[in-house]
Amino acid sequence: MSDLDQTTTGEAHRHDPVYDELHASPEFDRLRKLYRGFAFPATIAFLAWYLLYVVMSNWATGFMNTELSGNINLALVFGLLQFLTTFAIAWLYARYMNRNVDPIARSLEKKYNDRLGGGAR
Repeated sequence: MSDLDQTTTGEAHRHDPVYDELHASPEFDRLRKLYRGFAFPATIAFLAWYLLYVVMSNWATGFMNTELSGNINLALVFGLLQFLTTFAIAWLYARYMNRNVDPIARSLEKKYNDRLGGGAR
């Protein structure tokens, strides 16, 4: 592959061929699979959970208006659980990446850092 690529505006720019080598490496492929293995299911699950909240709020108002205690009803609990779920996913994502992805990324960084003009950190 040439070290010149066309941008969307039509102008050519250079990139280092080491990026092509990195992209073709099995470690990078493993990184992508690990990332997608978490991100895609988590995104689908969260969107399904969010859409359930929206659907229930629009078409199951009687159920969502069920009072649990005073002015606290199921709709409020569902809404608060949306925030809790967001924080839980962020925490799980950080934990997953630290355990599974970051070690591979660090080894790739060490392997390719000097060739990409980066210095030691």
